[in-house]
Amino acid sequence: QVHLVESGGGLVQAGGSLRLSCAASERSFGFAAMGWFRRAPGKEREIVAVINWSGRSTYYADSVKGRFTISRDNAENAAVYLQMNSLKPEDTAVYYCAAARSGWSIEPGDYVYWGQGTQVIVSS
Repeated sequence: QVHLVESGGGLVQAGGSLRLSCAASERSFGFAAMGWFRRAPGKEREIVAVINWSGRSTYYADSVKGRFTISRDNAENAAVYLQMNSLKPEDTAVYYCAAARSGWSIEPGDYVYWGQGTQVIVSS
């Protein structure tokens, strides 16, 4: 069974930083696009950032550009990270790590493997 396990969420004041981590259970995820999505209370799940299999291509939602950075490490099983700086109250959400079946995609529907989510709360 495929597992994606997130960590690093928590409570932070506006302007602060958090780093989310996601570890995959299989080496094959080293060839998959991976990404971070979030669901805020009362809202639909939205894409935050994605990274292609090699780490050379990234995509960010406009709302996080310049503040968040996605990266990955394929040294063993794939791991993906989300460095979140200058956090705002509107970044409060459950953040999900996901992996696609292909090496690159910005289509949320292509992401078929999901973690359990980690809560991020940004206080004003």
